[in-house]
Amino acid sequence: MSELHKFLFDGLPVRGAMVRLTDAWTELLRRRAGNSETGPYPAPVAELLGEMAAAGVLMQSHIKFNGALVLQIFGDGPVKLAVAEVRSNLALRATATISSANGPLDASAHLPELVNVQGQGRCAITLDPQDRLPGQQPYQGVVPLNDAQGHKLTQLSDMLMQYMRQSEQLDATLVLAANDQVAAGLLIQRMPVQGQGNLAGGGLASDEARAQEDEDYRRIALLAASLTREELLTLDPPTLLHRLFWEEKLLRFEPQQGATGPHFACTCSRQRVATMLRSLGQPEVQSIIDERASVEVGCDFCGRQYQFDKVDAAQLFTEPDKQPPAPRGMQ
Repeated sequence: MSELHKFLFDGLPVRGAMVRLTDAWTELLRRRAGNSETGPYPAPVAELLGEMAAAGVLMQSHIKFNGALVLQIFGDGPVKLAVAEVRSNLALRATATISSANGPLDASAHLPELVNVQGQGRCAITLDPQDRLPGQQPYQGVVPLNDAQGHKLTQLSDMLMQYMRQSEQLDATLVLAANDQVAAGLLIQRMPVQGQGNLAGGGLASDEARAQEDEDYRRIALLAASLTREELLTLDPPTLLHRLFWEEKLLRFEPQQGATGPHFACTCSRQRVATMLRSLGQPEVQSIIDERASVEVGCDFCGRQYQFDKVDAAQLFTEPDKQPPAPRGMQ
């Protein structure tokens, strides 16, 4: 069962979260594998997408936000687009668009080979409110897949840590891993200290307090960074947290799992597809009807197929008050 564990380090301005996606992750992969047009993801793409899904859950868990957190990577390599979306109720979905122009992917490919071949890859982190006010736009931050010196980042976690330091002005340590069964991650983040009352009085004492906080965070960050990929994928969160922080006093919250934990869910609907078709315009939709007799649209996230025949297409562009009544029993 997929689960999220959140915790605090008692007496220290440091918080953490650990996620382990199992059924939610395998359901996502199963739906992709069942798509006859695309087939399953290549292993390195599945690993990237799994890390994005785990990171999305961790980042969503640390913000008070009613809406969707969306990670999007726009690539200049074989992976043109990778998307992971996590809503405030921890419903998640993810998808990737792969170009076959360069042939089969190298099984050992990582972030640079997948999405940043020419150094032009970008990641957008979007916060999209569930109930937008009129004129309100989602918040979006865009960051490169390179470090401050222009060198290509080899790990998704490095890019996201860079983003969190820049956007939130807070230190963070992130460890991610994924395979075809599990997608998991650990996030340690420093919290802001509010008010001088948290420090020990005058300037010298305050400097000493800050130095001690720096040392405490560095110690915890080093412990977190020692976590290996194999450990993250094979061990359960309670065991991992005990191994890593057995000398620290953790204040742990009730794990979120089942209905309140991370779970696969898609927000696609026939109504949303109809809105998309209307945006194409009647001539474009009619041309598809003339050629194929119907319009078929598949959801990239869940694989569900939506079909609109000639009558359905005509109703898309008919004013509601002029549409024929629904047959008896379907109203």
